[in-house]
Amino acid sequence: MIGFFDSGFGGLTVLRSVVDLLPEYDYLYLGDNARVPYGTRSQNVVYEFTRQAVDYLFKQQCPLIIIACNTSSARALRKIQQEFLPETYPDRRVLGVIRPAAEELAERNCRKVGILATEGVVASNIYVEELMNLGPSIKVFQQACPLLVPIIEAGEKEWEGTDMIIGKYLSQLFGQDGEIDTILLACTHYPIVHENFERAVSGKTIVLDQGPIVARKLKDYLKRHPEVDDRLTKKGTKFFLTTDISDKFDHLARIFYGESIHSKLITLESLCF
Repeated sequence: MIGFFDSGFGGLTVLRSVVDLLPEYDYLYLGDNARVPYGTRSQNVVYEFTRQAVDYLFKQQCPLIIIACNTSSARALRKIQQEFLPETYPDRRVLGVIRPAAEELAERNCRKVGILATEGVVASNIYVEELMNLGPSIKVFQQACPLLVPIIEAGEKEWEGTDMIIGKYLSQLFGQDGEIDTILLACTHYPIVHENFERAVSGKTIVLDQGPIVARKLKDYLKRHPEVDDRLTKKGTKFFLTTDISDKFDHLARIFYGESIHSKLITLESLCF
């Protein structure tokens, strides 16, 4: 199976896009809801939690894992790829969501890009660094949106206050530069309120979600790496795991995945790290 990992629910929006484009593959999703959020934790702790999840998915026979979490992709992916995999699973692969999104922005020849993300991802400057390498001429502006995740998880997409808060964040972003041509919703929760962002920018700025980008990049990756694709089963099955109460996970997961799911409760090592 292709493994998907996130600290909670948001990665389900990425999985949904991938399944839409590549429905024939088998998928195993793991949400570490018992230890969410990751954004307030140190880099060492985020790495350890992510390593535990990756190790668990590898032991479930996943030859390829997508870290569908911006915080883990920013703070743990590089070390996992450069140290953990060569030492422990040299024949396995782990990919993230940040590099594909940065590549997409560079390929679109954007001039001025706005990154909307959690405080932790903004503080990491990972998108600034990636785009500096991929598209040095692109000017990057960042804005943290700390209130959006709890609002989305509370199911308040239609609450009038949601549009007010989005308007506030956009005002702060465009206050840095009024000519931003492309906005990346660099948190996997934010696609739930994509329409709210679209209304707020009134067509003046392109708003991109990570899910469709990751799906297209994954399809291309598997085409370029048949040795990985050959190891993946293709029965169209999907399984969901969570480290917290599965009933709550199933209820909220429907918002993010778009259909009902039934998850299994599992335990990762050292939950009280």
